[in-house]
Amino acid sequence: MVIRPLASSAVEAAAASIHPPRDPNTLSNYNAWRTKHTTANFEIDFEAKRLRGFVDLTLESLAKEETTIVLDTSYLDVSSVEVEAAAVEFDIASSRTGAYGSPLTIKLKQPYANGVTVRIGVSTTKDCTALQWLTPAQTSNKKFPYMFSQCQAIHARSLFPCQDTPDVKSTYTFNIRSPLPVLASGLPTGARDFLPGKDGKSGTLLYTFHQEIPMPSYLFALASGDLASASIGPRSVVWTGPEELKASQWEFEKDTEAYIQAAEKIVYPYAWTTYNVLVLPPSFPYGGMENPVYTFATPTIVSGDRQNVDVIAHELSHSWSGNLVSNASWEHFWLNEGWTTYLERRLQVAIHGDERHRDFSAIIGWKALADSIEQFGEDHEFTKLIPNLRGEDPDDAFSSIPYEKGFTFLYYLEKLVGINKWDTFIPHYFTTFKQRSVDSYEFKATLLSFFAKDAEAAAALNKVDWDTWFYKPGYPPKPSFNTDFADMCYDLAAKWLLLNEQQQDQSQSSSSWKPSASDISDFTGNQIVVFLESLQTNTTPLHPKLVSQMGAIYKFTDSQNVEIVSRYLVLGLKARDADVYPRTAELLGQVGRMKFVRPLYRGLIDCDEKLAKQTFEKNKDFYHPICRGMIERIFSEKAQGSA
Repeated sequence: MVIRPLASSAVEAAAASIHPPRDPNTLSNYNAWRTKHTTANFEIDFEAKRLRGFVDLTLESLAKEETTIVLDTSYLDVSSVEVEAAAVEFDIASSRTGAYGSPLTIKLKQPYANGVTVRIGVSTTKDCTALQWLTPAQTSNKKFPYMFSQCQAIHARSLFPCQDTPDVKSTYTFNIRSPLPVLASGLPTGARDFLPGKDGKSGTLLYTFHQEIPMPSYLFALASGDLASASIGPRSVVWTGPEELKASQWEFEKDTEAYIQAAEKIVYPYAWTTYNVLVLPPSFPYGGMENPVYTFATPTIVSGDRQNVDVIAHELSHSWSGNLVSNASWEHFWLNEGWTTYLERRLQVAIHGDERHRDFSAIIGWKALADSIEQFGEDHEFTKLIPNLRGEDPDDAFSSIPYEKGFTFLYYLEKLVGINKWDTFIPHYFTTFKQRSVDSYEFKATLLSFFAKDAEAAAALNKVDWDTWFYKPGYPPKPSFNTDFADMCYDLAAKWLLLNEQQQDQSQSSSSWKPSASDISDFTGNQIVVFLESLQTNTTPLHPKLVSQMGAIYKFTDSQNVEIVSRYLVLGLKARDADVYPRTAELLGQVGRMKFVRPLYRGLIDCDEKLAKQTFEKNKDFYHPICRGMIERIFSEKAQGSA
């Protein structure tokens, strides 16, 4: 096959012939071509840590005379491109466009007004940002290797050439060959065609899946390893390692089906047939990833107390907001996460039967929002509901802001029109944009149109300052949340702060209150979180002796709930309690979830930079590439700040 490189201006020439796309974080010319179906044919090579095979992209032509196709790639090895079994010219740009990678330009021999299927031979490389490969030593039973993908936001392009934008949705077929069980973000259609291994090694099976509901590329998901499964409901299964299966089943079997039914009552019936959970190894960088059919989840939610299953409520809610109705670009990410956080909290009310649970969760969310805004700075672009991400890596903008600022906006709109009327809009919105991608302006137009004939609601919506909500950086107006469940947390924190004042100023009289384990015996896990966070936000850190005393009395470091342990350690780091430094380093070697890793590294760097660097060097191969890159940026920011 002869490959003739194209002119370096090919990408610009193709882009000039079409209207600007809505998504600034893709290099593909998706306004000229639109992917309708994707078939991924891969062999998982654990020894080489590669996916190898070919991908078929069926593309619809939107510009009938266009003969150039531009696809996103990042660190990919593309060996061939064929159309109708004949090789065609292709070129991958020699230089990268930052996080956006290197565009693959394909030159067709003629226009295909009715569409075309392109076959691309491809292999991932060692620099692939979407995959993590674990050796047997990195898994719980030390017996088998493991691999899993994480494609959000723009990492699918490091798996295969694609239009890596949420503005494009495709159906998918997965044909995946592996020596170990495979899961993918589609419905399984069988495992067959055994091939014996070479040189006496174990053979492979072909695992096949199909996803008939169009989904964006960031929801492409694969995992393969020593997996076992158990039922957690009439249409739900949990998958994880054999040793972790019993604990995971217990954690989820009580609430999963109840959550599904509650969500169906708020929106409409679940569309993806089955809802399953894959509990991944501890290096998974997120709490959960809403891949269709199989939510990928962190093992930190398996805490033995069912205190963290709200993560499942969140990921399940994505089955409607994000998966069926997707943000058109990462600038409109709040439409995914704000809606999902809103639905998650409505599910909590439905399950617990008490509206106060929603406000209590929102109080915790507001603290996360404040942390993100303070980290970026109140005037930072990334604190806007709709940030400008042109030229930016969406991962850099990732924070609690689209979740919590988005929730706050929807909560405000609900209160504005009244919950009964608002509840009629919810299924209308998710029906209007079902299997489509939507931006904030379409959301606004649909909302106003829906209530146009309701004079009272329309008048209320006319009061909305849309530009301020969409584009003003920093904090939104804070709602008046019910604090019934939080007040006892604040009261306990106040007692510790009084002890702290006495510790700092020996002239003060001693308090008659003495802390004991009974102080928190009736607290839920989230109430302990609120207690610890309220102490974190106090302007005067706790005295180190008080932190150690608290840990000894309440046994926080013995907890299996990482939400609690991590916040206690952050409190200790703020107090510069040297007793928590070793436990912090230990936890950073056990958990790769960025929610915990980010504040713990920031705190440890401030207290003991040498230990922080040693901890990272020791564990950098444990972390997922996305998490590892985030930690490296934290160190870089620290170095720049010290310069």
